[in-house]
Amino acid sequence: MAMDVMAFFELSTGKWRSQRTTHHLAFRRSEAGESEIYVKALPATDPSIIEICQLHQVDPQTAIGGAFVSWSSSMAWDQDDENHEGTTVFALIPDSTNPRQGILLRERGYAEVIPVAGQYYMDDEDALVLTTEYETMSTIERFWFPSPSLRMRTSTVKRFGGFSTATFCTESRIETDAEAPAPAAEDSPAPPAMAPATPTPHLSFLGW
Repeated sequence: MAMDVMAFFELSTGKWRSQRTTHHLAFRRSEAGESEIYVKALPATDPSIIEICQLHQVDPQTAIGGAFVSWSSSMAWDQDDENHEGTTVFALIPDSTNPRQGILLRERGYAEVIPVAGQYYMDDEDALVLTTEYETMSTIERFWFPSPSLRMRTSTVKRFGGFSTATFCTESRIETDAEAPAPAAEDSPAPPAMAPATPTPHLSFLGW
């Protein structure tokens, strides 16, 4: 039986450790990084899902749910005082004719601190593919589960002006949701803005 998008995020619920390699194509260099990520699937009735739909002027009745995500990450090129932490919530709005595709709404993006939306679909291998267009760049991401406690991700970033990156992540489950208490949202700062001219790490639109 094919996996639907909410089943994907329910399987993602819990605490994960991510190991990633980012290729900065313009600089012909690679950078290693790691993250700890917490994901909690949210039902359509959750107040934060309703709030995001209203922010995007979308009927909350069309949402099927979403997720809360928090993260803490580091990259090899980081300065001593650099810290990449944050939280986000997003809502899933399926297409009326195809429940395996639709729109993912988020309260803000990494490139611009404004509400953003991405297009998603589940492919023939039950991987989640997400495409996002920002004012300054575009991203294509693919997420899949080789096993329930192993998640993989590839992403490419194209910035206007030619600079681009490609990232590959391997993510292992540390704890299930029952074992991992949710971080307090107020304890985590907002996601950092991404400057087009600087080789900063690319975090997923979903926060991991």
